[in-house]
Amino acid sequence: MQRMTREPVTLRALRRLVLVLLGCGLAGTAIELLLLEHHEDSTQLVPLLVTAPALALLGWHAVSPGRLSRVCLRVAMLALVASGAAGVYFHYRGNLEFQLEMDPSLAGLELALRVLRAKAPPALAPGHMALMGLFGLAATYRQQTGANIATPIEENS
Repeated sequence: MQRMTREPVTLRALRRLVLVLLGCGLAGTAIELLLLEHHEDSTQLVPLLVTAPALALLGWHAVSPGRLSRVCLRVAMLALVASGAAGVYFHYRGNLEFQLEMDPSLAGLELALRVLRAKAPPALAPGHMALMGLFGLAATYRQQTGANIATPIEENS
């Protein structure tokens, strides 16, 4: 039978730091989306609908780390990755349609560069949702349960 050992202090501190930064990033993203009124149609609601539960699950995992909270948090992180990828697709597609409407003769690399350089909507901006999801997955990778990440870290004996 395998014996559970405590994670090294440095690893626990790094996990905590990444999760705190993730929480700040998610909160900032939610505020920004609300300020930008990013809710004109159902596809624009997706980032808000995945960010809110991710924040709640992050808080739950911080206060009561365990297998269930970790698994739920990881599912939320996968949803962030998926929504980020979908957002890049939708932003790119919207910019592509706009650029072709403005100049139907555009094609190839020139078209792609114009689409990527468009400021509204920024084609690659949703990619940061995927990045935050990857940070959350990395922070919970092979995480041992038991120690509350919200409590101070003690030195291992």
